Amino acid sequence: MSKDVLELPLDVTSTRPILEHIANKWTVLILSVLCTRPARFNDLKRRLDGITHKALSEALKRLERNGLISRKVLPTQPIGVEYTITDLGCSLRDPFAALYNWSLANGSAMEKAQRAYDKSRANGGVEEEI
Repeated sequence: MSKDVLELPLDVTSTRPILEHIANKWTVLILSVLCTRPARFNDLKRRLDGITHKALSEALKRLERNGLISRKVLPTQPIGVEYTITDLGCSLRDPFAALYNWSLANGSAMEKAQRAYDKSRANGGVEEEI
């Protein structure tokens, strides 16, 4: 392997469960929103265009269970709940920012590759064995 390539140990058993909790689109987006300021449920729902009530509710419960956000019941009428990112959740800010910036820089290249792939398959391209 080239000296320029960073070799990382692949410990799937240890990392897969963790990555399953943090590496999905709603987790990344929810934590990105909460990095800027605490938010109530409906504020999060408005800011996360396309998320369903159920998906947001489940994601927030999962994030709270994993210690990435905290939930505070507000003494309002009707009762409100505010979600805040924890220090553990904030530690994901830089990796998420890197992914976000990568997606902005490379999104059009991926779309171009997808179109080329789809076009080659539509024209009877032969798939390679993996």
